Amino acid sequence: MVGPIFTLVPERNQSASLRRALTVLDHVRASSGLTLTQLADALDVSKSTVLRLTVPLIEARLLERDRRTGAYRLGHGTLRLGQAYLASLDLRAVAAEESHRLMSEVRETVHLVVYEPPHVVYIDKVENQTNVRMASRIGSRGPLHSTAVGKAILAWLPDDTVDGLHLEARTKHTISDPGRLRAELASVRRRGYAVDDRENEPEVRCVGAPIFNHNDTVVAAISVSGLTSRITAARVREVGPLVAAAASRISRKLGSPTR
Repeated sequence: MVGPIFTLVPERNQSASLRRALTVLDHVRASSGLTLTQLADALDVSKSTVLRLTVPLIEARLLERDRRTGAYRLGHGTLRLGQAYLASLDLRAVAAEESHRLMSEVRETVHLVVYEPPHVVYIDKVENQTNVRMASRIGSRGPLHSTAVGKAILAWLPDDTVDGLHLEARTKHTISDPGRLRAELASVRRRGYAVDDRENEPEVRCVGAPIFNHNDTVVAAISVSGLTSRITAARVREVGPLVAAAASRISRKLGSPTR
């Protein structure tokens, strides 16, 4: 019985030390730099404990210490980790859970698109099998000005982007006047989601919201689409915040600092 008792104690100590070391990183991350005393106070441990915890972090370049002030700050090893994480992200994989969750909430087709100037490209689609299926195809392109996903992206692009668009009247409801489109985009920014009110297809309404990357740059959008008989003008006000919330959660998973 003696052997197992002594082998378990170091494992518990190592686990506790790891948690404390991660807490050190989190405290430093949330500040512009912390001194040894400040870290000890924040963790409610002795200075010697902080020194012990920070040694392997400094060796791994996850922390560095200012030679002049003694303050700890994040090391360039954290940048390498962050870059490796971002490089491994696949938008479809990151958004899959939220897309299915959104479809379950609204019981309508959910689309995921990316921005490839001057279009949006549909890269994923989650359908409610009990409804009439949307004609959209993965890999197909759509215009910015007449789709909800397109307007959701366009609203966060430079204002002069509108000048370079061919504002084709896809239906009688399409906004094809640059001034009106700019006013619509201002509304999109205020409410956080865009609406395609029969502007791309005569009998379809869509509600879309922007997705931002780790640089807080708009790169994609997610939407809910359905026949006007199901997505009424009144229901848009219910669906809009749900779409915006899903887009915000995806943005956070992509590293967006403000969404």
